[in-house]
Amino acid sequence: MITESKAHAGRRGKIGLFVPCYVDQFYPSAAIATLNLLEKLGYDVGFPSGQTCCGQPLANSGYEHLTAPVNNHFISLFAGYDYIVGPSGSCVLHIKEHLHGMQEAEAARIRSRVFELVEFLTDVAKVNSLRAHFPYRVGLHQSCHGQRGLGLSSMSERTLPAFSKPAQLLSLVAGLELVPLDRIDECCGFGGTFCVTEEAVSAKMGKDRVADHLKNGAEYITGADLSCLMHMEGILKRQKSQVKVLHIAEILNAETIHATV
Repeated sequence: MITESKAHAGRRGKIGLFVPCYVDQFYPSAAIATLNLLEKLGYDVGFPSGQTCCGQPLANSGYEHLTAPVNNHFISLFAGYDYIVGPSGSCVLHIKEHLHGMQEAEAARIRSRVFELVEFLTDVAKVNSLRAHFPYRVGLHQSCHGQRGLGLSSMSERTLPAFSKPAQLLSLVAGLELVPLDRIDECCGFGGTFCVTEEAVSAKMGKDRVADHLKNGAEYITGADLSCLMHMEGILKRQKSQVKVLHIAEILNAETIHATV
C-alpha cells in the first residue's frame, strides 16, 4: 500500500501509462510494477495498446525531422489524459522537450503533463509512505537524463543542496540499505546510440560504474532508467557477478514481487 500526503489525498486523475519499447520488449515487469504503484494510489490508469517507439533513437541520431509520424501517433494515443507517466527518464525527457505535431496545442499540453515515474510519485502524488519490503543492499544509479534533464537529483558539479528523489522514495522501503557510492552521479556510458558509435568508451565507462557498486557491497543496482540498467546488467553478466539490476518501480512495489526476486 502507498499513501499520499493529506494535502493531495483524494486528488486523482486519468493516467496514460507510457511504456517505452525496450521496457515492453525486455523488462515488462517494470511496466507492470509501475501500473500497480499508480493503481495503489487510486489513479485510473489506461494503457493505449497502439504504442510504438517515441522517436528518441531517431532524434538522437540526427533525424528528428523524420519523427513527425511517431509524434503525431503519440499525440493521438495520449490526448485527453490528465497525466502521462512512464518508467523511463530518457524517453520522458524526449517527449517533454521534443514532442511537436499537427495538433500542436495538444502536443504542448502533453509536454506539460508527461512525467517519469519517480518525478510523478514525489512531485505530483507526493508519496510519503510505502508498505514495501526489500531487505537487500542497494546501489542507486542516477541516470544522466533523469538527473540533469528532469532534475531528479542534485549534481556534484553545482554547489547546491544535495537531494535525490529516487533515494527519497527508496528510504521509505523497509529493510532496504542504500549503499554509499564513491561517484554518485557518474555516467554509466550507455548514452543511447553512443554505446554503438563509441562501443569501447561506453563499455569502459560501464565497467567503472559497476565497479563502484561492487566495491561498496551492493546486492542490487537500481535506477529510474532501464536503458542504463540494461547496459550495466550486460557487464555484470559477462563478469559472472551475482549482483542483479532492478528498476526502482519493482523495489517500490516489492510487497508484490518480493517472493520472486
